Amino acid sequence: MKISFIGGGNMATALIGGLAGSVTAAANIHVVDLNAASLQKLQQQFGVSTAEQLDAAVESSDVIVLAVKPQQMREVVLQLQPHVKSQLILSIAAGIRGSDLSRWLNGYGAIVRTMPNTPALIGMGITGIVALAGVSAAQRSAADAIMRAVGATVWLSDEVLIDPVTAVSGSGPAYVFYFIEAMQQAALEMGLTPEQGTELAVATFTGAAQLAAQSSEPIALLRERVTSKGGTTYAALSSMQADGVKESIVRAMKAAAARGKELGEEFGRD
Repeated sequence: MKISFIGGGNMATALIGGLAGSVTAAANIHVVDLNAASLQKLQQQFGVSTAEQLDAAVESSDVIVLAVKPQQMREVVLQLQPHVKSQLILSIAAGIRGSDLSRWLNGYGAIVRTMPNTPALIGMGITGIVALAGVSAAQRSAADAIMRAVGATVWLSDEVLIDPVTAVSGSGPAYVFYFIEAMQQAALEMGLTPEQGTELAVATFTGAAQLAAQSSEPIALLRERVTSKGGTTYAALSSMQADGVKESIVRAMKAAAARGKELGEEFGRD
């Protein structure tokens, strides 16, 4: 499988790291980016070929991965248009709808839209994926293999569900970091050192997440097992409930989904 990346940023780098030597040989991966320093680093790190402009290698690819910033996407896709023959177009950009990509490519239909998240940088990401009607079974398998190189995949039946995925997992790592920051602050205010607070908070999140992932029991039951009535955990959760923490998180995630929809409308304008 020959894969061309348009854009060589962090997420593209994570994908290349997962793909090279496993899904396909590094020699089959080509990266186009205006940043010469980024290209040199990718070439030295992975052995991929690079170019600063769209070239013949892009045209001969099986898959073209769009890994540029959402606000740059329309301009890049219009430049890409003459180079698209029968390749699978795979977008990892937030807020860019498949229908707009198709329209900018004169109705081209072999397009897959994805929403990965930053744990992909360590091979522990999760990606929501949706395919347009023009994607073949083989291309669907190729898209799944590419995104599985950096973590799990969840296929969606409708592109409208990409915005909720963005809110849950795409933006989700920031919520986790935010909660860890709060735990760090509380630890510091209660007399622990910054190093102790960080170690305790991060290890707690890591362990609890692994327990949830490996358990077949509902998350609510796992929580209840830690919460003895009248105990310390009960006091903490009662305080959070009184402050409406869960409701605030739900509202926040719905706001993220709404913003994702707005971005699609904003970036999709001609």
